[in-house]
Amino acid sequence: MLRYGSAGQPLNRHSPFYIGFFGATGALLAVGLWRTLGALATTITILLVAFFLALALDPLVERLCARRFPRPLAVGLVFAMLLLVLSAIASLVLPTVVVQGSALAARSPEYVSDVLDARWVRDLDRHYDVLDRMRTELVQKLTDQSFVEGLLGGLLGAGRAVLSGTFQVVTVLVLTLYLLVSLPRVKSASYALVPRSRRARVSMLSEEIMRRVGLYAAGQVAIATLNALLSYVMMRIVGVPYAAVLAVTVGLLGLIPMIGATLGAAIVTLVAFFDEPRSAIVVIVYYVVYQQVENYVIAPRVMQQTVSVPGTVTVVAALAGGALLGVLGALLAIPVAAGLLLIYEEVLVPRQQDA
Repeated sequence: MLRYGSAGQPLNRHSPFYIGFFGATGALLAVGLWRTLGALATTITILLVAFFLALALDPLVERLCARRFPRPLAVGLVFAMLLLVLSAIASLVLPTVVVQGSALAARSPEYVSDVLDARWVRDLDRHYDVLDRMRTELVQKLTDQSFVEGLLGGLLGAGRAVLSGTFQVVTVLVLTLYLLVSLPRVKSASYALVPRSRRARVSMLSEEIMRRVGLYAAGQVAIATLNALLSYVMMRIVGVPYAAVLAVTVGLLGLIPMIGATLGAAIVTLVAFFDEPRSAIVVIVYYVVYQQVENYVIAPRVMQQTVSVPGTVTVVAALAGGALLGVLGALLAIPVAAGLLLIYEEVLVPRQQDA
């Protein structure tokens, strides 16, 4: 007999109270987990971008390590190259944006005067008294405290967005550096969680998936860079303004699967049309020819050693990734689809054949 009395009857696990209590507890835990993931969405996105960049840069690091460079030195050299490229892009874009923005601000009164002196504006003002109404509305808005507070709040929000974006870029670069240095240890620690009997198989599949992801990213960057360089040469020859900024835009948009190159071509064509309509025809012809060469000559040669994904899977993956994570999802969709396809071919299909 127990010192403090005998144990009572065990809880009835079929009791409605028991089932309802633990069911509600599980639902609350699920809701809390979902909200936690929502709160960590930005952090998870930063980690994904850093991991993707680390996998893209790791093949370069491995090549330097194969030539007997210590890994820290190899990582430092590759990361210095990345910073040099980013600095070059910033040096091309920022001064032009500042100069053009200053010129636009300086000529804004002239543009406003030209609009007000236009015949159709004078006709509207004569018949409908448009200018006086605009002045009245402007004075009312400027004397409205809520409007001024909202305008100042919008400016402060834009400033916070710029600071937040800068902080996120710096965070991604720092995490990428740490991941590059510690990537072998991270992979070893992850493989240690797999049972010993399956560890070799899982490690080989994971290494192949990461190899494909890294090479895909490197190949996509190479294609986008070539597109940007050739576009810059074409714009300089044709005389399209803002060639450097537009070339950087074309290169960045070229990283987006399927539609990125088309968007870049559309932007360049639009700028060329407003500058000189005849040059826009040359731009259209160039991009039609170039995209055929890229799709059927350049891209297959670059990508033949990276990923092999059927066209239908590519389209579906890009659409699904874009719907889930926007541009980032579209960038990650194809290498993720390539990894899932490898698991399907190497794991699921053989298991079904042996069943």
